[in-house]
Amino acid sequence: MIRTAAVASLLLSVATPALAQVPAGNSAPQPVPFVETIPAAQDIPYPGTLKLDIDATDTERGIFRVREAIPVAKPGPMALLFPKWLPGAHTPRGEIEKFAGLVIRGNGRILPWTRDTVDVYAFHIDVPAGVKTLEAEFQFLSATKTEQGRIVMTPNMISLQPNSMSLYPAGYYTRQIPIQMTAKFPTGWTAAGAIPAKATGSTYTYDATNYEILVDSPVLAGRYGKVWPLSPRVDLNVFADSPEQLAAKPEQIDAHKRLVEQAVKTFGAQHYDRYEFLLSISDQLGGIGLEHHRSSENGVRPGYFTEWDAGPGSRNLLPHEFTHSWDGKFRRGADLWTPDFRTPMRDSLLWVYEGQTQFWGYVLQARSGIVSKQDTLDAYAGIAGSYDLAPARQWRSLVDTTNDPIISSRRPKGWVSWQRSEDYYNEGLMVWMEVDAMLRQQSGGSKSIDDFAKAFFGVRDGDWGELTYTFDDVAATLNTIQPYDWAGFLRKRITETGQPAPVNGFAMNGYKLVYTAEPTKYFTNAEKTGTINATYSIGLSIAKDGEISAVIWDSPAFKAGLDVGTMVQAVNGVAYSGDAIKTAIVTAQSSKEPIRLLVKNGTRYREVAIDYHGGPRYPRLQKVGTGETGLDKLLTPR
Repeated sequence: MIRTAAVASLLLSVATPALAQVPAGNSAPQPVPFVETIPAAQDIPYPGTLKLDIDATDTERGIFRVREAIPVAKPGPMALLFPKWLPGAHTPRGEIEKFAGLVIRGNGRILPWTRDTVDVYAFHIDVPAGVKTLEAEFQFLSATKTEQGRIVMTPNMISLQPNSMSLYPAGYYTRQIPIQMTAKFPTGWTAAGAIPAKATGSTYTYDATNYEILVDSPVLAGRYGKVWPLSPRVDLNVFADSPEQLAAKPEQIDAHKRLVEQAVKTFGAQHYDRYEFLLSISDQLGGIGLEHHRSSENGVRPGYFTEWDAGPGSRNLLPHEFTHSWDGKFRRGADLWTPDFRTPMRDSLLWVYEGQTQFWGYVLQARSGIVSKQDTLDAYAGIAGSYDLAPARQWRSLVDTTNDPIISSRRPKGWVSWQRSEDYYNEGLMVWMEVDAMLRQQSGGSKSIDDFAKAFFGVRDGDWGELTYTFDDVAATLNTIQPYDWAGFLRKRITETGQPAPVNGFAMNGYKLVYTAEPTKYFTNAEKTGTINATYSIGLSIAKDGEISAVIWDSPAFKAGLDVGTMVQAVNGVAYSGDAIKTAIVTAQSSKEPIRLLVKNGTRYREVAIDYHGGPRYPRLQKVGTGETGLDKLLTPR
C-alpha cells in the first residue's frame, strides 16, 4: 500500500506540470460538431431507373461527355455520390479530380449544388417541388500524360469504366439502383463488355441492370479489335494500336482455351453467365490488371502475341485476373464487402483475396501452358529470393501489409525492402504453397490445395453474386479437408515478425531455393528492358539509364550509402552499362578491392565503394530428390 501511494504521488507530480502547458489567456477553441448529412445506404429498391448517356467520341482530347437522368421520388434534400471505394482497388481511388463541368437541372432550370465538406465525393442538392427527374451533365477528363494518372482514351482505343462516368443517389444499396447505359464511340469502332448490348453503328445500348453490376462491367472499345471464343461461356476480346498486334497464332489461342478449361476443372464451378476477357495491347492506353465478376481489364504492351517466344512477358496477367472471378469477386472477405461505393472497405483478408489468387494465377499459367512449367518455377524462385533477402519482416507482419493500399495507394517508395508494400500478393502465395505442402504431407498425398479450391470456391455453380467469408471460414474449410490447427497456423503466418520469409513451402513440395552464378532464362528475359537486377548480390537494381530503382535495406549497396534515384555514372572507372556492373561483380569475387562507383545526385557527384566479394547470385529452385514431387503434381494439367 505504501509503495502504491508513492507511485501515485510520483505520477501526479510528473503529470501536473503538463496541465500548465497552455499559457493562461491564450485562445483555446472547441471543435465544430460533425453532423452527418448523407443518408446511410439501405437495402430497399430505388424508385426509378437511372439513364446514362456517354459520348466517347472526343478521342483526340480524351474527353468523355456525360448526360445522366436521375428519377427522384420526392422534393427536398438529396445527395448524389461519385464512386469512391472501388472493388479491386481496395482503397478510395475514385478519380474525382477528373470529374468536371457538373450542371444539374430540374424541369429545365439549373439547380445549385454544394460539395460536402467532409466527403468531397458527395454533392448536395435541394430538389424543388414538382421535379420528378434530375438531368445532370458533366465530363470525365482522361489523363493525357502518365503523370496525371492512367490514360483511358486514345485515338485508337477507349477504356470506359462506368464508375468514372456516373453519379448515384445516396441512401440505397447499389444493387437496388436500376440503371441503363448508352455509349457512343467513334464511327467504325467496336466495343466489348460483360453487359449485353445492341449496337446501332457505333452506338451501344446496354441492357438495364443495377448500379453495382454496371460499375463492375467496364467496356473496352477500339478501332482495331478481334474476338476469339474460348469456351461456350468465355470470350477473349482483344484491341490493339495496330492490326499487326492482333496476329495471334492458333496455338496461342489454344493456350487461352486451356486456361479456361483448367480453371473450371480446378474450381469446379463457374460464377458468371458469360465472361469477357478485355485485353488491350497498347503503348498508348494505360496498362491495367483489374478484376470483375464477369470480365477483367488486362492492359499489356505491344508484343503479347507477336513476341510470344521471347519469354512469358505479361502472360501471368490473364490467369490472375480470371481467378478473381472465383476468389475476390464471388468469395469475398466479409469486412471487404460494402453496400455502396462510399462505405470504407477493410482489407484484412487480402492475403486470401489476392494471395491465393496470386497462387492460382501461377498454377493455372503452368497447367494451361500459357507459361511453361520451367518459367513458372523460375518465377517462383525470383519471388522466394526477393523475400529471402528483404528484412522488413523483422518489424512488419504480412497482415499489416493488407493496409498498404490505403496507406500508400501504390505511390512510389524509397525503401520497399524495409517499408514493405502489398506483400499479401507474393508472401500470400508462399503461405498457400506451404498449405498445399502440408495438406499433401499430412494426408499421405491424398489431399492438396485443389481440394480446398473446390470446397471453398466451387460452390453454387452459376451464382455471380457475392458469398462472403471470415478468417474462421477459411480455417474451417481446411479442417474439413485435413484436420489440423489451421487457424493457429494461418494466424501465426500472417501475424509473425522477426522470422524468416515463408519460403519453406517450396522445399516441402520438392524444390528448394538456391543461388547460382548463372541466371535462369526467365531472369534473363526480365532484364531485356535494360534494367539490371543485382539485388541478390550487391543489393540494388539499376535502370537502363543508370538510375538506381531499388536498394535492399542493409545490403552491401545500402551500407555503401546508395539510395533510390541516384544515377550511376561509372563503374570501376568505366562509363556505366549493364555489362560494366556485371563484370565488376565477377571481378570483385577474386579481388580484395571493392566495386567503385561514380554516382550523381542532382548536381552533386561522389564516389562510393561497395565492399562485396560474393560474385553473381541468381535465385532458382533446385529439385530435391527424385520422382514426381508435390510441386510437380501441382503444376500438372488436370
